[in-house]
Formats: sequence, C-alpha cells, structure tokens
Amino acid sequence: MLKSTRRLFASAAAIGALFLAPAAFAQQAPAVLDPIPQAAGQGPAIWVIRDEDSTLYLFGSFHLLRPTTGWSTPQVEQAFASADEIWLELTDIDDATQAQQLMMQHGLSPDRPLSSLLTAEDIAALDQAASKMGATAAAFDPMRPWLVSMQLALVQMVANGFDPNAGVEKILMARAAALGKPLKGFESMKEQIELMAGMSEEGQVEMLRAGLKDLNETPEEVEKLVQAWSTGNVAYIDQDMVQKMKTQSPEAYDIMLTRRNANWTRQIKQLLEGSGTAFIAVGAAHLAGADSVQSMLAAEGIQSERLPN
Repeated sequence: MLKSTRRLFASAAAIGALFLAPAAFAQQAPAVLDPIPQAAGQGPAIWVIRDEDSTLYLFGSFHLLRPTTGWSTPQVEQAFASADEIWLELTDIDDATQAQQLMMQHGLSPDRPLSSLLTAEDIAALDQAASKMGATAAAFDPMRPWLVSMQLALVQMVANGFDPNAGVEKILMARAAALGKPLKGFESMKEQIELMAGMSEEGQVEMLRAGLKDLNETPEEVEKLVQAWSTGNVAYIDQDMVQKMKTQSPEAYDIMLTRRNANWTRQIKQLLEGSGTAFIAVGAAHLAGADSVQSMLAAEGIQSERLPN
C-alpha cells in the first residue's frame, strides 16, 4: 500500500485527509456518548491563536482510531467546552448517498481499466493484496488508481482494528450535536474527492505502484504514527509522514497538504476578523512541517502558541 496514502490517512482521512474512502464514514456513529479514553502522558498537541476578541484552538486529529486509543486531555476538554463553534475539515461525512455518487463519478473509468495502466508485476502485487480481502486484482479493474489506493488502505487499517467511528472527527461531531455547538467545515466531501481525482493519471499510478511494494509495512507504520500523535510528537509526524510524502509523492503533497493548508489559512484569517472562540480539528499532518497551517499563518503575521500538556 502506498506510503504517502497511508500517511495521509494518519494525518488522515484519511489519512483524512480525509481521503479515507468517504463511504466508510457515511454511517451513523453510536448514539451513546461514551467518555473519550484519557491520553497516556502528555496527549496530542494543541495550539491556540488569540487576538483582541477571538480565541482559536488548533487540534491535530487522527481520522481512524481503535476505540481504546487515549487522546483526551484537560487542555482538549477545556478548549472544546469553551468553543462557540467547532470547525472540521468537512462536516458531511455521514452523507452515504453523496459519497456513492461521487465515487461513481470520479472513482471509476471503465474506458481506462486499471489493468491497462499497470505492468504485469503491478497486477501480480495487486492480486496478492486483494487476496487478503477475498478478492482479485480484476475486481479493481473499473476503478481509477486513486480509489484503489484508498480502498486498500482503508481495508488494511480496519483489518487492524481501526474504526472511522472511533476517529476524532466522528467523536467531536457527536459531542457537538449533543451540546448544541454549531459545526462548520473548511471544505466539502465533493471538494476533497475532486482534489484526489484531479491528480494526474501518472501520479496516481506512481502512488499505487509504490504503495503495493510497501504493503506489509502498513500496520507497524500506522502504530508508530498513532503513538507519535497521541503523545504530541509533532516532529515524528513531520519526519515520517509529511517529509516523506513530500519527497516520494510531490504532486499528492501539493494537492492534499499545501493547497488545502493555504485554503484553510485564508478561512482562519477570516475567523480572526470576527469574534468568539472556535475549536478547529484537522488531520495532524496539516499541523506539522514547514508548510503547516501554523507556518502559513505565521507568514501572515498570525502566531500560534502550543499549549503545555
């Protein structure tokens, strides 16, 4: 499975980026609001931005988690409780009908079957990966390479105990609804899928090919990323997720991180022009590295302060 795709899921979404096969998220989370498991140690990183009449919290999320993964801290709880509104990458992840329509529109290419884009060696590797889910490479033939990468990554993570309904976004959405806090999204499911589908065919194939070579490394890498995220090790996320993605798949890095971070930076600037308190949760990779949201805000003269854990 593709390293850069895995790292996106871890950032995200799924990586969420979300980009975690939105159909997997398009299901209702449990109605019961169980307590979030407490983080062991300092917990995930959280930042704050303040001006005269605004307070914005930035929290790096993980889109799929095991239900037992601890990530709640007093800082996170206080920040969320104080927020007038909650901002996520997107808020329409429960829309199964839209997800299916978008996948059909942007994820299939029967006139350009996957087998026509891959080498015999690639197809053999895909066949081996597919066999672990009771399928063959032929089952993926109508799909575009980006969607195949998403499906393989999602199945691999779910098989190792990761659950979209245990991810930060689904938990926060349920809590915001229960408390009557408005939910806002920086983008829509449609925009996210169109970004991924807008990658060049060559870039998509390159991602899938590289990922198939790394398939067996996935569980261990994700475990390390979850550990780094849950203990606030932003440097590890930058090194193992962000920088490697930038090197190995620069097109995906530009589309899925740099461009989106710039878009969110513009929206955060607009939030600061108003007043009140907002809790912002986006994939952890967006808050790490030289092209992070905080770095882009700093270039605009807006400073972020990491809160002590």
